[in-house]
Amino acid sequence: MLAGFQIGAVDIRPGLLLAPMAGVTDSSFRQLVRECNPGTLGLVVSEFISIEGLTRADLRSHAMLRHVATERPLSIQIFGGDIDRMAEAAALVQAVGADVVDINCGCPVPKVVRRGGGAELMRTPQHLERLLRAVRRELSVPLTLKIRTGWDDESVNCVEIAEMAEAVGVAMITVHGRTRMQAYHGQADWERVGQVKRAVSIPVVGSGDVLSIEGAEARLATSGADGIAIGRGALGDPWIFSRLARAWGIGQSFDTSLDRVPLDRLALLERYRDLLAEMHPERTVAARLRMFSTSLFRGFPGAALLRQQLGATRGSEELLVLLRATSNAAVRVPEAA
Repeated sequence: MLAGFQIGAVDIRPGLLLAPMAGVTDSSFRQLVRECNPGTLGLVVSEFISIEGLTRADLRSHAMLRHVATERPLSIQIFGGDIDRMAEAAALVQAVGADVVDINCGCPVPKVVRRGGGAELMRTPQHLERLLRAVRRELSVPLTLKIRTGWDDESVNCVEIAEMAEAVGVAMITVHGRTRMQAYHGQADWERVGQVKRAVSIPVVGSGDVLSIEGAEARLATSGADGIAIGRGALGDPWIFSRLARAWGIGQSFDTSLDRVPLDRLALLERYRDLLAEMHPERTVAARLRMFSTSLFRGFPGAALLRQQLGATRGSEELLVLLRATSNAAVRVPEAA
């Protein structure tokens, strides 16, 4: 189950992917999740990066390209609607060392859609085809595509988009099982993921609502997908990839690697703080640490009060002091999971 697959010449083993999340999956978070899941995470994907920023030499956008060797294989995701700028940005991404270039056709955020990017590209398939062809000509590394099932329930076209993408040279499709109008509400429809899987011969990865081993198994049974991309599930449980690998007997040295991972949530947050500090100013470090802490302790006794207290902290060290002072048995991750 999910032993792995090829994206062009890039070997993805096992078929477990860290999904892109805006404001989350920068190099610091990707490194952290790699460390939590040694040998059991096939691919990590960057947060999406604007082609406008990249092609106009915006410093913030170019800073988002930063990565280290231990993250590889690494996919860098870009978004936008202009064909020439998309091709230029893809070439830049390849030049900085991405193993895979991914195009976002799934973001539902209005400010992205209004500018012709994200899910809006699924409403203009002819334009999307020209865009993909232009990008493919610029690349020697694999090109992949992240899509939704469609714009709304009346315009589900994920199969047609996937077939077109395969025809123009896209090497893998990731399908988030919601329409654009659903945004992140309701249930992800993995039957649609399965329809795409049966329609194309390239690898198909499913995304949406994978929060547990049982949930992953149910969605794989429904879709037959080659891989699973996990985003929010990794925010609440950054060890989820090792849990899945251990349950399914996949990955490299899965039987011993999990035992070497620090399973203390406080130790994890301290490590994350150190990784963030290498790349970000203190204000960003504190904000991202606060967001991750809230996700990491969601559902635990006293989590609502803790969230309020975390929101009142004024810096990363104050946040960690608070967590050390309020630590309890919940800081440890159950070994049996």
